[in-house]
Amino acid sequence: MNRSSMRACLLVVLLLSITYVKGQPGVVRTLEPCACPVPIDSSFHTRCAYLIVPENRKKNNGKTIKLPFILVESKNPNKKKDPLLFTGGGPGGSSLGWARGATQSPLINDRNCIAFEQRGTYFALPRLQGTELDDAIRESYRKNLNKDSMMVVGVKRYKKALEAKGIDLSGYNTDETVADIHDLLATLRVDSVNLQGISYSGGLMLAVLQKDPSKVRSLILDSPLPTFVPIDEDEPANFNESLNILFGHVEKDSTNKALYGNLKEKFQRYFSSIGAKAFYIPYVEKGTTDTLRIQYTRRDLLGVLVNTQMKHIPYTITEMIKGNHYPYIKRVLDDIFEHSTAPSGMRISVYCADQTAYHSEKVLQQLYDTYPYLKGYHINDVYKELCDCWQVPPIKPETKQPFYSNKPALLADGELDNACRPLYIDQIHHYMPNSQRLLFTNRAHGVGGEDMTRFTQLFLTNPYRKIESGKKEIITY
Repeated sequence: MNRSSMRACLLVVLLLSITYVKGQPGVVRTLEPCACPVPIDSSFHTRCAYLIVPENRKKNNGKTIKLPFILVESKNPNKKKDPLLFTGGGPGGSSLGWARGATQSPLINDRNCIAFEQRGTYFALPRLQGTELDDAIRESYRKNLNKDSMMVVGVKRYKKALEAKGIDLSGYNTDETVADIHDLLATLRVDSVNLQGISYSGGLMLAVLQKDPSKVRSLILDSPLPTFVPIDEDEPANFNESLNILFGHVEKDSTNKALYGNLKEKFQRYFSSIGAKAFYIPYVEKGTTDTLRIQYTRRDLLGVLVNTQMKHIPYTITEMIKGNHYPYIKRVLDDIFEHSTAPSGMRISVYCADQTAYHSEKVLQQLYDTYPYLKGYHINDVYKELCDCWQVPPIKPETKQPFYSNKPALLADGELDNACRPLYIDQIHHYMPNSQRLLFTNRAHGVGGEDMTRFTQLFLTNPYRKIESGKKEIITY
């Protein structure tokens, strides 16, 4: 190929990678091809690229960021033209691993699948990640310092380190990610899309619909957190409600009444009685020889329960009541000292802009007065004192408002969900009358699995057809 031919080819490639966003004169979004960040079945044709967008659309300073996506093409020559677009929850979770699973799912049989990495998350450039907050948390345990005070210290260091890299933290929130998704659809020239989200990204997909419904064919939301829900105010009550349902199952189904009888009363009495009591555990940090005497409290024990599979919680509670804390607290400490357990910068930015900016400390205090055994425990690892340091502006008030839509949606949740209760899919259904709901009575947060895939496939084939369950543990309504 001669030089003039090469230049012509490069010009064509450049032109194909540039899209002018409709309704925004002069605003250009580009695609930059990249290697797939996660391995994908080579029998599928895939497209991996960065979507290049402004870091902060409120500032016309030219700064851009790179957001990777993976488009996996269906092998079906008669595939539908409306792809399935997924992005993950958290906020702050990575999304691209979903594309690998899509190649093994029947969902790829009928349409292309797209996994989109949200700004600030694992494969995005930049990634809002650092060690400063983890280091502060570890220091608080090693030296038995006040955990809340050290979280504030760590957040201040964390913010300073990210800003030193030139990162504008005010550009990382739901409003910007919604705009990113619309830019991706425009750049890929997608005229009709099915949106799939889980937990936080369930609400994110609703916000995508709210901004511009013209391209949205349907939504599939697993354990969604609607943008209009004040989760900081709800989550202690959500945790308590899920426990009450679990205790009811235990009371009904358990044959060991001596161990599990009246478990609800035992749990509430014990966790109320230990209050701010300090416990201690001997611990040797990996790679060291000195034995530390590490302090822990009710908050650490509650953290164990929040992060334990629901089926294991009854036994764990009985062991804690007996004083057998060691194996549970040791696992917590192993995790803290060997892995990153602190919230990512993206998670902090989103929660501060989306939630803390709008929630009421007065309501939160009412919750603690109602459920005294939870008092002082931060179920969410991002809370007001941290956001006071992070200092990012709130998202637009209209993003926090519920809205009506006649778009079809499949809404699913687990009866034992301790974070986003089934109440939320009922609330969404109120505003989306063409939605259908699935309640998995033996599942918790993030139902997933083969049944959910089967229902999703039926729904995508005809989003307006009534779905029937056929399984008593899955209720359709």
